[in-house]
Parts: sequence; structure tokens; C-alpha cells
Amino acid sequence: MMTPGRRCLYFVVSLFLVFGGLAKVHAGDDWREVTPAELQMKTPKVEPDADAEAIFWEVRVDDSSADGLALKNYVRVKIFTEHGRDQFAKHDIPFGNGTRIKDVEARVTKADGSVVLLNKDDIVEREIIKANGFKIKAKSFAFPALDVGSIVEYRYREVIDNASANMRLIFQREIPIETISYFVKPFSGERGMYYEKFHVGDTKFEKDKNGFSRATMTNVPALHEEPDMLPEDEVRAWMYIYYSAGTARNAQEYWKDISSAVYDGSKGSLKVNDDVKEITNQVIAGATTDDDKLRKIFDYTKTQIKNTSYSTGITDEDRKRVRDSKTPGDTLKLKMGSPSDIDSLFGAMARAAGFDARVALSGNRSELFFNPNIPNYSLMLNSSSIAVKIGPDWRFFSPAGYYVPYGMMNWVEENQMALITDPKEPIWKPIPLSPPEKTEARRTGKFKLLEDGTLVGEARIEYSGHWAALEKRLNWDDSAAEREKTLKQLVRDNILSTAEVESFTIENANDPEKPFVYTFKVRVPNYASKTGKRLFFQPNVFERNSHPRFTATTRKYDIYFSYPYSEKDDLSIELPEGFSLENADAPGLLKDPQGIGVDQCQMGITSDGRTLKYKRTFSFGNGNMIRFPVEAYPALKGLFEAFNKADVHQLTLKQGTATAATPSN
Repeated sequence: MMTPGRRCLYFVVSLFLVFGGLAKVHAGDDWREVTPAELQMKTPKVEPDADAEAIFWEVRVDDSSADGLALKNYVRVKIFTEHGRDQFAKHDIPFGNGTRIKDVEARVTKADGSVVLLNKDDIVEREIIKANGFKIKAKSFAFPALDVGSIVEYRYREVIDNASANMRLIFQREIPIETISYFVKPFSGERGMYYEKFHVGDTKFEKDKNGFSRATMTNVPALHEEPDMLPEDEVRAWMYIYYSAGTARNAQEYWKDISSAVYDGSKGSLKVNDDVKEITNQVIAGATTDDDKLRKIFDYTKTQIKNTSYSTGITDEDRKRVRDSKTPGDTLKLKMGSPSDIDSLFGAMARAAGFDARVALSGNRSELFFNPNIPNYSLMLNSSSIAVKIGPDWRFFSPAGYYVPYGMMNWVEENQMALITDPKEPIWKPIPLSPPEKTEARRTGKFKLLEDGTLVGEARIEYSGHWAALEKRLNWDDSAAEREKTLKQLVRDNILSTAEVESFTIENANDPEKPFVYTFKVRVPNYASKTGKRLFFQPNVFERNSHPRFTATTRKYDIYFSYPYSEKDDLSIELPEGFSLENADAPGLLKDPQGIGVDQCQMGITSDGRTLKYKRTFSFGNGNMIRFPVEAYPALKGLFEAFNKADVHQLTLKQGTATAATPSN
């Protein structure tokens, strides 16, 4: 489980730096002069076809104060096209707990040189959802009077309490940049500041004014996002700055020292006292196998100990008591704990049950793949879990990952090398990747197609594994109205924009183990197209509005899927009175030679000719194959086009004809 204390700074700071923020306006007069040459620019300098281009992008990182970390951001962007204008029409400044956004300003300099300032009252605070399913807050606003040819500028300060400059510095952004500079002023102390470089070439820090050091890149192309691409930190230009008491060391010796230090430090966090022994014996009573014992301990720590990151009704006094907690025995008495406390209690109870349980460290592959040659603990191994030895093998557990079921880890930790701590030599073991059947969307429905092409019926969508964890994170603290909005958008995106949802229920939104379930009634006008006496319709209702996964003819980066997954569809569609199938062909079985992706469809008509039965099974990532070289893109693109063609396969009904019944399965 990623421990919030160690992940918070990067999570907050990197979001600001990746997306860049925009700002409210005080009508200050200290903006840098916009030059005539900048106003007269007609084409971008870095990428000829760019819609917008940053003339400069500057971030000043001031860590000289012991009270916290302050970052000043100042960006100037030239708008070249209508799409560029739309791209910058509205902007968000994401922020997290412990961060304050101050001195936010923005302005637009129009092509004729006139200036329009953003009114501070036009800034709103809202909740946004990131691609990984986590929700964060953001300051949002629209640039005023923005036209093609305009120059937009924004600046603001981020103040992060009780933090230090161990952070990413992002040089490559979503738009091309003529010049990007980071100015860093470190804290003056015994530890020196160092940095790791990623895809930045010869760029390095050099001394600047007033105690700052500067690193600059010029003519940086945009990072063009591609579907299912590698984590951005694997491909973009960036640096990681950090403090260290000594110079860089041999990586092998470094990880050995880390392993030993964390092992020694975990003696208290995994300590077994009499209370832990007693509750463990109660919990595992009746368990006959190692797996049964661990499951019971896992369920207890997840359901009987309040997780302060997910539970409601946690007071400030509760959080203070949790912060003061030192041992698993303390967590047991409080019946609540931080995510790391809950993992530690699981490890202590596993030890009390006779297992060898240790702290394990791993990376986060949604950001960066682990590289053992980079001796940096906070960058490479920023997640933790509990490794338990069962026979000759090690298994990994993190009940602190509240929505991740037993037998799985958070997807960002799976398929990563983990360091199992040891006082002498680190133990390196891979965290297994969960197979496709562990992450499944099971969709069922009973529908009726009306003569005018309208579809009505009832449906159920059930998510398990990583998909369930994502849906629960999206829904757990939403109101009923927000959950309804989410469901309706899902249905309209997947079936048709005309879909009308009613009588919906959501099951297990806050249950840590059970599948996440939607049930609803739906009415879809114009689901089928009518021409004369014929109706044309797609039998897979849930794929009615689907499109090929890949559309670009070429690609720059490797293809990378987050995890293997599967889908199962089981539907029945009652045909309109007086209509029969003109044909009953089915796509059949589709798969690649290695069986990495498999899509199989079966259809049939009931003996009375009135109801169509449709079944589909799909899986991808079989054999743990989730990464493909860019050279394989044409073949992979073709495979998913074939899958999509099968999923949107269309049948024809004709009025007044008879259908030869095909037995349904």
C-alpha cells in the first residue's frame, strides 16, 4: 500500500507541475513586457503544427525556509489556432491536503496589444477526477476574451506545509515549450541536494542569483499522449531532486543498506504483544490451511479496524490518537489506524499466527518502472506492503488498500519487483500480476425491442478486481445524485446518448471485498434503425456505442495496458411483434495466435422465434502480456479493430418473415 505520508508531496506537487495552473488576478503591474515580436508571431517555433506554444515556463522552488515549501509558477503561452484557444479556454489548478494556492493571477494580451485581466471572482473550486480514479480539488477558471493570436499568462504560488523539496521537476509538457527553467533554492543544512535525470540530455543545474540554482531546456517538443501508453515518467523529460547526507553510492550496497535499515525499523511496527496474540488466536480459530488463516487476518484488519483514509466520521481527535499510535497493539486498542498502521497490524498478526512476515517495498508503475540501478529509495520504492512466506514462496498483502480484494494488490504495485526487507541481504521478488478473470465486467440484461426501434429493459453491470476498486473510489463519498449522474453517463457513453436511465441501484459501493454492482432500467429511443420493413440493430447492447481502441495510423511509444481484464455479456432481446431475423450469423471466435486477446460471441433464437439470446466472453492480457513494442502496433491495432467489428456486429429484422430457429445456449 502506498503510504500517504511518503506519497503526499509528490502527488500534490507533480499534479501542479504536470498540468500547470492558472490564476486569479490582482491588477498587478509587474508582469513582464510582452514584446512586439511575440505579438506578431504567426507560427510556432518548436513544432510547426502546434496549436499553442509556451514562450517560457518558469518554476521557482524555494525550500530555504524550515516552515515549508513554496513554488512560484509563471507561464506565457501563444495561441495559434482555434483548437489551441479551446485547449486554454478553461484551466484547473489541482491541489491536495496541506497545500495552499496563493497570489493567483492571469491575463490575456490580445493581438492588438490590449490586456484583459481575470477577475478573482471568476475562480471556482471544484472536484475533478484523475485518470487513476482518484478525486482531488482544483481551482478552475476560464481565460477572458481569448482569441487566436492572443498571449495568455498565468502565475501563482503553491505553499506546502511541513514539506521539503524531494520532488519531480517536469520539463516536457502537453504543449511545446521554447524555454523552460527551474530555479531551486535548497534548505541550508547538513544534507546536500542531488538530482536524477530522465530524458533531459545534457541539462544540468548551474548557480544562479540569490542562492538559487537553475536548470534550463530549450525547444522542448510536446508530450503527445497516446492511448494505452507507457507511464509518462518513462518517456518524458524530467528530473528528480532530493536531499542526501552523502554522495551517490553503489546501487547494490545502497539497496542492501535500505533493506537492513527498514527491517530494523520495522521491529516496532510489527511487534507482537499479548493483545495481538490473543486476538489472532480468536480470528484464526477453525482455519485449517495457511490461506484460510491469512484470509481471516486480512478480513479482520480490513473490516474491524477503521481506515482513516476511507472511513467517515473520523474526528480531529481520532486522527491525533492515530498519529500518536506506535505499535500494532495501539492500533488494536484504538480500532482505527492509518493505512500503514493497518498493514503493520496485519503483519504482526501474521507473525502471531506463526508466519514469517516482513515489510516489502515496491514502486508505482503508473508513474515509473523500478530501476535497481538508481539508488533512490523515495523515487524507486515508494509503496509498501507485507510479504508473508508460505512454504518456499512469498505472497504480498495490503489490507490498507481498502478496495483491493484478498489475493490481489493495487494494480500499480502488481508486476513490480519488490524488496523484501532482511537484516543481511535484500530479498527481491516480483509481485504477481492478477490474471484477466480477477478483473471482470459481467453484464447481463433482459430487453425488448419495439417496432419503432426503441429498446427497453433491465440491466445489471457487475465489476470485480481492479475495475471494482476503481468504481468504488469514484463513488464512495458521492451523494446519491452524483452517483446517478455517473451511472447515466456510463450508460450513455456505452449504449447511446439517447438512453434514459431510471430505477437504478448501486450495490457494495463501500464494501471492501464484494463486486461493485449497478442495476437499472433503461429506455433507448432510436436504438435500432428502421428502413421500410426492416430494423437494423446490434445485439450487444452494452457495446452499441463502442469504437476501435486505436485509431492513429502510426505511433511513437510502446503500448502498455494497466492490467489484464475480462468481460462477460449475457443478454436476451425480445423481438417486436411481426418481425423476424432475416439472418442469424454470429462473429464467432476471434483471437491472436498467442491467445493474448480472445473474443467469442454466440447467438441463437428461442424455439418460438421470439427472443434472441446473446453471449460474449472476452479477455485480454492472457499470459501476463500487457506491454507491446511499438513495432507491434499495426498488428495490435488490427486485432482490436476486429474485436470492435465483432462487438458492434449488426443483425437485420424483417417484418412479416419467418426465422429458422437456431438453438440458443
